[in-house]
Amino acid sequence: MDWKLELVYVPVSDVDRAKDFYVNKVGFNADHDHRVNDSLRFVQLTPPGSGCSIAIGEGMSDAPPGTAPSLQLVVNDIQAAYEQLKGNGVDVSDIEVLDWGHFVYFADPDGNKWAVQYIPYRDSKASGDERGGAFDVDSADIPEGHGRPEDYM
Repeated sequence: MDWKLELVYVPVSDVDRAKDFYVNKVGFNADHDHRVNDSLRFVQLTPPGSGCSIAIGEGMSDAPPGTAPSLQLVVNDIQAAYEQLKGNGVDVSDIEVLDWGHFVYFADPDGNKWAVQYIPYRDSKASGDERGGAFDVDSADIPEGHGRPEDYM
């Protein structure tokens, strides 16, 4: 049986502002926006090509705005992702190149933090190069807080 992640809740203070940010600045698709009643509004937004969405809304959680755990997107072109975010007015970090991936970072208007990652070994695997692998990095070289491969095994 497959288990697929479908939805991650992201707590925000202003649903319309957050929806505008994610759709018009980051490039997510607005899949669903429904006011269930006076105290409940559900908005579902999906990154292009993703099988997992985020949910923002009113009356959905007691989590304070800006407290989503670190969220991560994966792209096949980090330079294009950086240029799109920067061009749309997102305060995005410079590209960080590490042995296990290339990253840019940004936050939504409430401070929910996002990483965007390009994974070079996936390109080498797709091209038939069997040398690279998900965990072919010396975990001693991974900074604390970035997730060491053995934490996921």
